[in-house]
Amino acid sequence: MTNESNEPTTSTAASTTTSNESAQHTTGYIPTLAQVDELHRKIAQSQAAYDLIHGHCVVVADIARRMARRQNALFTRRCTLPADAPEKTGDFGLELATDDSGSASLGMLHVPAVASTEGLTGGTVPPRLIDEHLVVIGGLLHDIGTYFLLKQDGSDGKPLKFDGPRYVQHGLKGYEYLLEQGVDESIAQFARNHTGVGLTKEAVESQGLPLPPADYVPVNLEQEVVMVADKYNSKSIPPKFLTAEAYTRKAARFGEDNKREWLRLLERYGILDVKPLAEQYRMRVAE
Repeated sequence: MTNESNEPTTSTAASTTTSNESAQHTTGYIPTLAQVDELHRKIAQSQAAYDLIHGHCVVVADIARRMARRQNALFTRRCTLPADAPEKTGDFGLELATDDSGSASLGMLHVPAVASTEGLTGGTVPPRLIDEHLVVIGGLLHDIGTYFLLKQDGSDGKPLKFDGPRYVQHGLKGYEYLLEQGVDESIAQFARNHTGVGLTKEAVESQGLPLPPADYVPVNLEQEVVMVADKYNSKSIPPKFLTAEAYTRKAARFGEDNKREWLRLLERYGILDVKPLAEQYRMRVAE
């Protein structure tokens, strides 16, 4: 079995404000669901490649939609929540604890005021409503550049294999492909800005990554939602779900700052119970 390479995740907090890039004039089109599928099939080298990459994007779009709905539900309840509710303060006191068996779990020191919905517990009231449609389309296209980073693409019947050293380029490759196809910048950026928990220019340079020195971080809430949703599902072969605890351990491998940023994102968007989704999509779970 061949797993995708560990994508670099060392970064600082992702921006949720509009940058110069996102302020560019709208010149492209927002794909329909049918057009999204066409964009995938146009470059999928084999059915196996399509099944893996498009399948992952479907899962991430599903998770992102759930996260957006949870956020919007919190936004609509903002006036009725107590002033000290963690959904308002953003302080859930998340801690990763390990028991005697070595099993890790995330604990909340402060109990959420709003019951779990869409499989999500916690989450902070966002500054505005989130566009669920853009989140779904962005999720369905965020990893489309991965087709360009397959060392073995399945066209000869052999197992898929990722080009590990260059895999980090998949976001930029997807961004460039979508722009070439006439897709709007606002959608193409979902591909560019989802790696890890936000890949900064500093991280690109310090790690010597094969990317033009620049920030590859979300520039709005919709992009950040997709970036976080992506962390719960892996294109390993076979694909799998990751619990919030599992990705916390993965984030920690890239430094304490990276781990803290992931915990901050969990406090913002809530913790997802991936087990029902794993059953729905018939995938395993990495605890």
